[in-house]
Amino acid sequence: MAIAVVHDDQVVYLRGFGVREAGRPEPVDAEAVFQLASMSKPIASTIVAAIVSEGAVAWDDEVITHDSGFRMHDAWVTSQVTIRDFFAHRSGLSGSAGNDLEEVSYGRDDILYRLRYLEPTSSFRSTYAYSNFGLTEGAIAAAKAIGLSWEDAAAEKLYRPLGMSSTSSRFADFTASPKRAHLHVLDDGVWTPALTRKADAQSPAGGVSSTARDLAQWVRLQLGGGTIDGRPIIDADALAQTHLPEIMRGTNLVTGSPGFYGLGWNVDYDAEGRVFLDHAGAFSQGAQTQVKLLPEEDLGIVVLSNAFPTGVPAGIADSFFDLVLNGSLSRDWIAFWSKPYHELVEILVSIGLPYATPPERPSPALPLSTYAGTYTNDYFGDIEIVAQDGALSLLIGPHNEPFPLEHFDRDIFTQVAFPEPPAPPAGVFFSVGPDRTAQEVVLEVYNDDNQGTFTRVTPDR
Repeated sequence: MAIAVVHDDQVVYLRGFGVREAGRPEPVDAEAVFQLASMSKPIASTIVAAIVSEGAVAWDDEVITHDSGFRMHDAWVTSQVTIRDFFAHRSGLSGSAGNDLEEVSYGRDDILYRLRYLEPTSSFRSTYAYSNFGLTEGAIAAAKAIGLSWEDAAAEKLYRPLGMSSTSSRFADFTASPKRAHLHVLDDGVWTPALTRKADAQSPAGGVSSTARDLAQWVRLQLGGGTIDGRPIIDADALAQTHLPEIMRGTNLVTGSPGFYGLGWNVDYDAEGRVFLDHAGAFSQGAQTQVKLLPEEDLGIVVLSNAFPTGVPAGIADSFFDLVLNGSLSRDWIAFWSKPYHELVEILVSIGLPYATPPERPSPALPLSTYAGTYTNDYFGDIEIVAQDGALSLLIGPHNEPFPLEHFDRDIFTQVAFPEPPAPPAGVFFSVGPDRTAQEVVLEVYNDDNQGTFTRVTPDR
């Protein structure tokens, strides 16, 4: 873990704890590079604010002004949706839009193109739905306005001006760092550096890697209204727009009061009316991060960790502010925040409960050739069900990644829902026609947006 604290434009605390990889001695210090996961979002809004400062875009520009090929499911929404809408998560896209395509290795361009096939889950601008690829589209449109890739725009507009030399929006730079903090997950109660997470497809929403030292400079910029060391980097109004509440996101778990979302930031108010800005980040493959700011006190904290699930980063941030504002701890904040993260893991485990116990007398499958073939839908494209060596496999995504299928009962099989722990199974349901050939298959794990149904491709397609 690494922590940075900024107060009155000074970095007053900067320290690392523990090791970068379990079982190895290399320590975490202020220069250890962590993947930030969704803590990337307020960094992305900072970068767009820098582009807004130059007059190349405005927060309320329609996205198609700068990315003419982008489409939503509804033509009118396509013509109206703005950069602000995407950064406030109020476009009507579902929270999971595009995540499943990323899981099977589709790249950013393909994912953003395929969003047009998703029907909205709410009316435009009416509902908050936290969308990685919605925010990514808003960021990409802003970068296109200045003729740069997102990764180059991030470096040019923020990282280099602030001297954030160890910060990048490219996974390759993270893996090349000799001081990277490896991701860790709990496997049978042991923290294990078993997984990697390449988030390039959603880089604005989740792909930043950085250090506590670098992020302290970003916090100084945030609290300084776009100015650092007397140098104006971002127009104060363009940056201030990111701190304003845009939409109610739900109930604040701590206060029970309404919580809001700005542009890449959670915006909350305490009982005294003080405004807090914060954002967490988490990869289930092994990262949790937290940033929390109290602008009126010119105070902020960043906590980075390379472990999931744990309530330590959020718990430390809230403990810090509790001590600062009240002089003592009002509760065990680490226990408070550990609970919802461990409940999330329990929810993931519950996905596989229907398949935890096979039927006492399962019906045998039909000949595997019944199920084999090519199936398709617009969103995912073609998939293959392959029968080989007495078993079925699913091939999905642009690289035809194989997923073995296990027989469960008659025309129901299972696949592993996701590879990291707890790795529950999910259902694969074939619909067999009168000719004893499967005409359709439903992949439960990819059905969040009702895109898990695939129809057999006929030879004359």
